[in-house]
Amino acid sequence: MTVFLCSMCGTAITPELAELATVPDISDDERDRDMETRPPSTVPLGHYVIVPEPWGPPYIVQDDQEDPKPAQSRGPVVCREEGFVIAAGTRHTVLVHPDDAADIQPLPNWENSNGCCGAAGDEGLNRACPCGAPVATLADDCSGPYELHLDPVRTYAFSQ
Repeated sequence: MTVFLCSMCGTAITPELAELATVPDISDDERDRDMETRPPSTVPLGHYVIVPEPWGPPYIVQDDQEDPKPAQSRGPVVCREEGFVIAAGTRHTVLVHPDDAADIQPLPNWENSNGCCGAAGDEGLNRACPCGAPVATLADDCSGPYELHLDPVRTYAFSQ
């Protein structure tokens, strides 16, 4: 079992979690077609998984503008002024169920939390440890995944 802690102050961000071998698939059938509610969490309560793909900013222009891919895994296609983009941000984020980090809070003024019905998760860190240090990115908008990415530098794992 593993607990994730804030690198700044050492506060536990999560309870004890069990590691999953791979990121679970969320089928389109599990999404609300009207986008009135968010999809189920990518990771079940009490678990975590390391995501090898880049997550979040910076974004780079995709090579194939005719057949764009989602900007980040499990997310929507994103078009910016320069064209369709893809994440080139942090690799190896720790993906957890958002309820497994209940004590983290939005950044002041809801910084980096823009979205339709919640935070899209594509603007960078948007959640802080109780000490105030930014530690995670919540994605809970209706158009994308429902998940929390712990930054692998701003948090660390403690296993017993």
